Amino acid sequence: MTDEFDVRDADGCEDYESMEESGLHTDTEETAQEDTAADEEAEELFSETDDGEPDIIEEDPAQKALQEANDKYMRLFAEFDNYRKRTAKEKSETYQDAVAKTMLEILPAIDSFERAMEAPCSDEAYRSGMEKIYNQLTTLLGKLGLEEIPALNEPFDPKVHNAIRQVEDENFGESTVCEVYQKGYRLGDRIVRCAMVSVAN
Repeated sequence: MTDEFDVRDADGCEDYESMEESGLHTDTEETAQEDTAADEEAEELFSETDDGEPDIIEEDPAQKALQEANDKYMRLFAEFDNYRKRTAKEKSETYQDAVAKTMLEILPAIDSFERAMEAPCSDEAYRSGMEKIYNQLTTLLGKLGLEEIPALNEPFDPKVHNAIRQVEDENFGESTVCEVYQKGYRLGDRIVRCAMVSVAN
C-alpha cells in the first residue's frame, strides 16, 4: 500500500509537483529559510576575525577624547607639582645662601667687638656700652639661626675646625683643641665659618 506522503515518480524519485501539492516542499523551504536567518543572526552577534578572535567593539569617540584629556590633565598636574616642590626648595636654598653670606660679612665686626672687650679699659661706661652693642648683635644673629661651633677642649673635627697649629701640651688629650684663634659658626646644617684652632699633641 502506498504511503500518503511517499510520492515518487516512475524513476523512484520524489515527484516535485506532488510534494508541492502535499505541502511538504513548502515546509522544507520555510524551514531552510528560517535556519539560514538564524545562522545570519548568530554570525552578526558572534562575528569573528580571521584569527578566531572576536571583533573588538569600536570605542566611543567621546569616551576616547575624555580619556585622553584626563591623561593630559594628570601629566600636567604631576609636572606642576614637581615644579612647585622644586621652586620651593630653590627658594629656601637661595634664602639660606643669602643669610649665610650676610652672616659671613658681619662676623669680622663681631670679632672686633670681642677683641675690644678683652682689652683693658678704665672707662666702665664705655665698656658697658660696647657690651650692650655686642649683645644686641649676637642676639639678632641668634634669632636668624646663627650658632657658635664648640671648639675649646673639643676633639678635633676637620669638618668644623681649621687647625693652623699643633702643640705639645700634657694638659689636653690627644687631638684636642687647646686654643681658639677665631670662633666658628654654623647656620643650621650649613657651616658659615670654621673655627681657627690649635690642636694639642
